[in-house]
Amino acid sequence: MKSYKDLDIYNLAFEYALEVHELSLKLPKFELYEQGSQIRRSSKSIKDNIVEVYGRRRYKQDFIKFLVYAHASLFECIAQLEMIDQLYPELNTKVLIEKYDILGARLFKFILFVEKEWK
Repeated sequence: MKSYKDLDIYNLAFEYALEVHELSLKLPKFELYEQGSQIRRSSKSIKDNIVEVYGRRRYKQDFIKFLVYAHASLFECIAQLEMIDQLYPELNTKVLIEKYDILGARLFKFILFVEKEWK
């Protein structure tokens, strides 16, 4: 692992943040700075915490802490997508929610790996 860009969880988080950004721009104008801003920040926070965790990988407890922050941001993002799905079903967020569910499982497995195997 030479860079955070070698982590699949980072690459997926980056890709999904781009998808969320595009989706958020389809919200009604009055939501661009409310719901839209919130979901953009939570989706970008996932990838940003993974980048920061890579920089702290030398310190196991910090490594775990920032992975947990990324996981928490992922849950927030899913909750925002679920809200958008209820308010604006025509935006069809279900596929993106499924992607984030899978990413959440991968991130959780990585947290377990770091807890048990990282030295």
